[in-house]
Amino acid sequence: MSGRVGVVLFPGSNCEHDVVEAVDGLGGKAELIWHGTSSLAGVDLVVLPGGFAHGDYLRPGAIARFSPVMSAVADFAKEGGPVIGICNGFQVLTEAGLLPGALQKNRGLKFLCKIVEVRVETAMSALSSVASVGDVLRLPINHFEGNYTCDDRTLAELRAEDRVVFRYVDDPNGSLDRIAGITNEGRNVVGLMPHPERAVDPLLGSADGRVLVRSLLAAAGVLTTWST
Repeated sequence: MSGRVGVVLFPGSNCEHDVVEAVDGLGGKAELIWHGTSSLAGVDLVVLPGGFAHGDYLRPGAIARFSPVMSAVADFAKEGGPVIGICNGFQVLTEAGLLPGALQKNRGLKFLCKIVEVRVETAMSALSSVASVGDVLRLPINHFEGNYTCDDRTLAELRAEDRVVFRYVDDPNGSLDRIAGITNEGRNVVGLMPHPERAVDPLLGSADGRVLVRSLLAAAGVLTTWST
């Protein structure tokens, strides 16, 4: 693996450079991939960043799901390639059927922009492999539709299969079971609403996101062991 991290750029994305900066700053090599391409150009990991893909028309992620690059992302994930969706990227992954459930409007119908505490529930995913179960991370959220929901059967499967990756310590948005992030059955696709890429330096208010970015880099083949 070459350790190349592809960051998909949709019209309306606004966190792509945050991801690039975080990845490059911790030893990786990130590059932007335009949503209109049909190829991932041999990257080792894909990130769908936060923002407002296609203006969030219809509903967040509903149009981005049909961008040409998403066929390549789906094939990449099916083959076991690691795919991470952050905030709007999580919404795109659910719309594309790569993760179960959906993100709906926050409880109270308020846009939320603050730092919250998130607990790591499993280390068995592409975004938590170098974290420890029980770690409580201070990460920023920045969303209006971050309220995770799914049917009872899906929730039972997520719990039974240890696929809830992150839970809010104090649920800010009404998410079912305080879910902040989940993974697929293969554990290579992860979606979460908080922004680890915005918490990689104390200057930003928290450096707790580093452990998740390092997990991402490990999944991309950049790191083999955790280091500070």
